[in-house]
Amino acid sequence: MSESILQTADRALHILELLAEEGMTATEIQKKLNLNKSTVHRLLMTLLNREFVERNEATGIYQIGLKMVEISSIRLNHVELKTEAVPYLHQLANKVNQSVQLAIFDEGEAVFIEKVEKYKSFHMYCQIGKRIPIYCSAVGKTLMLDRPDGEIVEILKQTELVPFTPNTKVSIEEVMEDVHRGRIEGYTRDEAEHEENVYCVAMPVYDYRSKIVAAVSITGFSDKVYEDEGKPVRDELALTCMEISKRLGYVERLR
Repeated sequence: MSESILQTADRALHILELLAEEGMTATEIQKKLNLNKSTVHRLLMTLLNREFVERNEATGIYQIGLKMVEISSIRLNHVELKTEAVPYLHQLANKVNQSVQLAIFDEGEAVFIEKVEKYKSFHMYCQIGKRIPIYCSAVGKTLMLDRPDGEIVEILKQTELVPFTPNTKVSIEEVMEDVHRGRIEGYTRDEAEHEENVYCVAMPVYDYRSKIVAAVSITGFSDKVYEDEGKPVRDELALTCMEISKRLGYVERLR
């Protein structure tokens, strides 16, 4: 990466740091950073176009934009999410005597951010920080439930649908069928699709906007987790997800 690109990025970040403290005009930013007018203008136009800053047309004052607020909120939500979720994850794992995981969506994949293990054999399966494909995991499918079908299809088109086991669904149509079923049933399944003899069910966690921000899954060695006899386990999972959602400001509405 060239020195000029690094310098440009550094200057743009410096502008954001200044505006985080108070709103400023372009002239004030120019004086603070000791830069020429054209350089400051180019930087501000880039930041404006990406919505990292916004400008009051009446006063000419620039301030932090909604994109910065959005990014900060996402980060804070993830921190808050783990803090609020951990006690409920432990309660759930103890009640159902199964391993429990918490995952979020990131760049087309599901990422485990917390887990409670009941079986040492799951240690490699769901390490914290591990990324897992959305198309063959219960958490991945759950994280897509509130997205429009068209958006999900585009995500899947950009993903190589690799068969991990004989049960892996490697067509977009099959994955979409699972998503549609998940919307009806309220939970999604991993029918030993990512790892042989490992079965999962997952349900969503909502935030104050009623948006899915995470998925909680229960993992076991039997497909009973999503058959009729697994209903008590799924009921506990549903209660856990609702409790975490409420802690994030979610208000349950009649559907």
